[in-house]
Amino acid sequence: MAIEKVRQFFKQYGMEDRIQEFEVSSATVELAAKAANCEPERIAKTLSFKKDEGCMLIVTAGDAKIDNAKFKAQFSMKAKMLTPDEVVELVGHAVGGVCPFGINEQVDVYLDVSLKRFHTVFPACGSSNSAIELTIEELEKYSGSKEWIDVCKGY
Repeated sequence: MAIEKVRQFFKQYGMEDRIQEFEVSSATVELAAKAANCEPERIAKTLSFKKDEGCMLIVTAGDAKIDNAKFKAQFSMKAKMLTPDEVVELVGHAVGGVCPFGINEQVDVYLDVSLKRFHTVFPACGSSNSAIELTIEELEKYSGSKEWIDVCKGY
């Protein structure tokens, strides 16, 4: 189960106890905000895109949307999201619980600047009823992100 992979990932940092598991679904930004008792924009949603032979993850604020022109300027290709089956196969987590922790190797992670407005955010932890509250600095450290990018609009 993907949440166990995430729990093992955070265990190496002594942080596994910070993972929150909810009695209700946190599979969408709105549901996650209710479950975590925070504003929807503070949900750090992780989006999965095709890249050459593999994929990449972009973590954005809950109220941000991918700007296709900015995406193409950043990556020199059109934004094409993975199918749910591809997400499980290539990333290692199912849609609704995708996060940048405990993922398959060779998956590049990027953080969108839309997150920098907040002191803490709530990314998922591999299941559709989990999250962890992290500072922006912790998100940057534990996500293994390649860099901060600006590919969103609407926030």
